[in-house]
Amino acid sequence: EGVRKTMQLTFYGADKEVTGSCHCLTVNGTRILIDCGLQQGADETDNAVLPFLASSIDYVLVTHAHIDHSGRLPLLVKRGFHGEILATRKTCYLLSIMLRDSAHIQEMDAETEARKGRRAGRQPKGPLYTLEDAEDTLKLLSHCEYGEFIELCKGVRVRFTDAGHLLGSAFIEVWATEDGQTKKIVFSGDIGNKNQPIIRDPQYVYEGGDYAVMESTYGDREHDHMTDYRKPLADIIDNTLANGGNVVIPSFAVGRTQELLYFIREIKERHMTPRNPNFPVYVDSPLASEATAIYSGNLHGYADEETATLIENGYEPLRFENLNITTSVEESKALNTDGVPKVIISSSGMCEAGRIRHHLKHNLWRPECAIVFVGYQANGTLGRMLLDGMDSVKLFGEQIAVKAHIFNFRGLSGHADHTGLLAWIDAFRQRPQKLFVVHGERTCCEAFTSELCMRGYDAVAPEFSASFDLLTGRFTDEGIPPERLHPKRAMIAMSQGGRHYSAAYARLQQAQKRLELVVQHNEGGANKDLNRFTEELLALCTKWDR
Repeated sequence: EGVRKTMQLTFYGADKEVTGSCHCLTVNGTRILIDCGLQQGADETDNAVLPFLASSIDYVLVTHAHIDHSGRLPLLVKRGFHGEILATRKTCYLLSIMLRDSAHIQEMDAETEARKGRRAGRQPKGPLYTLEDAEDTLKLLSHCEYGEFIELCKGVRVRFTDAGHLLGSAFIEVWATEDGQTKKIVFSGDIGNKNQPIIRDPQYVYEGGDYAVMESTYGDREHDHMTDYRKPLADIIDNTLANGGNVVIPSFAVGRTQELLYFIREIKERHMTPRNPNFPVYVDSPLASEATAIYSGNLHGYADEETATLIENGYEPLRFENLNITTSVEESKALNTDGVPKVIISSSGMCEAGRIRHHLKHNLWRPECAIVFVGYQANGTLGRMLLDGMDSVKLFGEQIAVKAHIFNFRGLSGHADHTGLLAWIDAFRQRPQKLFVVHGERTCCEAFTSELCMRGYDAVAPEFSASFDLLTGRFTDEGIPPERLHPKRAMIAMSQGGRHYSAAYARLQQAQKRLELVVQHNEGGANKDLNRFTEELLALCTKWDR
């Protein structure tokens, strides 16, 4: 009693990393999380470990529904959180399907690992969380609309502004008052790309704030700025199908899949595939099917002007002839056995899980096929390995040659590129006293932070668990650097003995990380196979040891 409760901001995820977004704002003793995302790809350490006591959290503000920003909410509830989870109305709708889907994946993965564990004599581990945990989480959701001021609790007022990244995505402005002082903090979440179909462009926070936490996913690169993505996509589809191949598109089930359907409808309406005018399109993802239903509903206040006009005129912008939605496993398997050239859109977007891995197994080795990437591929994911030029990959225990044509539509990203990120922060009329740069691979995050400093911003890329006192303007805890969190991870930016690691060497270290996982996955295997594996590894060591 009588002791000042420091107004502080603590960084619990996506710090010099791309996934697992989570920040904690403490005001008047009330603890508010901004996002609680799942770690994915090379960022994953242990999703089961929360770096705070779940029951100590009072509120969660969710910038958008993507799993790397929301995927640990059910774990938070499972561990004892009982507070309010606030998001926009459409984000709440999407969370209702995405968290259930994530829980299903957790349960299936745990069941698979339990079978392997029993054969190896290991004690099975339960899922990270269950469908019941997800249902309990959804009961805590509370929705708001863009532009609405919400009095969250004593001394805290918030407002959500359209981020243009995903349906319902938001920049979150927080006005926090403690000890008679008010500070405004702006959380970017994921800053959207411009000129995406269906959703509006990002609505900038022109007022700015005392502090800002901004993402840096594409802080070191620009998108391919094509005036029309339909033409190159139509050419790939027409040429591939004419040659008897399939076009396989790994796509995030929510957001990117709906954008693709919008583009494909226009391609068909404009007769841009003359050799295959009525080509079949299969959306092979139950989650994508549910998300498409949400995107086809009432989008008032969320859709861009063109889409809003189409809907008002009774037109369905995501429907067209020969669009097929597969739901059952049997239907999914049949797509690779019927011999009919087709477009297959399936998740997950980074090829780490889901039905897309089966489609890659059946199509990667076929030179007449095409694999089209339409979104960000994080380090350590199968999608990134394919983009980096791997000539073979292992899927379901089988080595698959990469013979298909690989395409990367970088401009279709839902994230703002380097120019877009600068436009977002430069729009602030009030420059922040301190700018925290997060949500970017380490080299990208640090390079973008340095550029911001050169442009006159007091910018810093915080370490994991770093804490900053918003009233005194000083760090109270510097946090833990990535090399201590991930001692075996490739660090492109790390120098050793005066020499800097090259990108190629960093990729080699990433392969080492994958090899370690493969070794773990072979525990309990037949002695004959393990001996063969060992001999092959030893031969590689002999060949490359320097």
